[in-house]
Amino acid sequence: MNHLDAVRSTTFGQLPALLLTAPDGAQASITLYGAHLISWRGADGRERLFCSAKSALDGSKAIRGGVPVIFPQFAERGAGMRHGFARVSTWRAIGQGVDDGWAFATLALAPADLAPAHAQAWPHGFELALRIAIRANELTMRFEVRNTGAEAFPFAAALHTYFLVDDIASVRIDGVETEELAITGKFDRVYEGVAPRLAMVDGGVVLTLRQEGFADAVVWNPGAEDAAALADMADEEYRRFVCIEPALLDAPALEPGQRWAGKYHVS
Repeated sequence: MNHLDAVRSTTFGQLPALLLTAPDGAQASITLYGAHLISWRGADGRERLFCSAKSALDGSKAIRGGVPVIFPQFAERGAGMRHGFARVSTWRAIGQGVDDGWAFATLALAPADLAPAHAQAWPHGFELALRIAIRANELTMRFEVRNTGAEAFPFAAALHTYFLVDDIASVRIDGVETEELAITGKFDRVYEGVAPRLAMVDGGVVLTLRQEGFADAVVWNPGAEDAAALADMADEEYRRFVCIEPALLDAPALEPGQRWAGKYHVS
């Protein structure tokens, strides 16, 4: 398979997107809006990511599901927009192809790509690059932040991954607490300084999650009451996912010319 077969332009909903197909049949869909990995099927054909049936797919608001890219602010931890502008900006595809059986695409975002209001609200020189690669039943994501300006800036970063599960009641997460973590209702917790290897058990399915550069992890599920209040989520959909997010929430200021990179591997 050559690189032209491995990555092709398509649409997802109304959004321009890239469809990655690895030589072994693994597939992923990435919208340019948000550099958003919205679907990932391993070579076994099984979808690993949740996306709400009620999610906007027209660029009017952030996508509910997949892997939203969080930058430069996490949640309300700052004066800027919740979860930052990266997930609601249109990125550029700057590289794609096949490398050692991995189908990959790299997307970039800089101040010139931002809506004027976002650029004005966060007036720093930066470049983001997100490389997404798939092979067999594995996914890797590498997120890089570079300071291209003349002043240091603080930032936060996360890959807000919505994992598709059969039933949230049967999910167990290993590595964030002393004992296995079960989700029994609304859950929203930050774990600082986590181990580099976590695991999610969903019935007979086990996913191993490895992170580098991301010091923290966030686990989230809205529960029944909060899900019912979300316009872009069906009432019972909270049962079908759990968010386990590699995150860097209290990074030192990034000096001019410096770069930071975080890597996430799921298998």
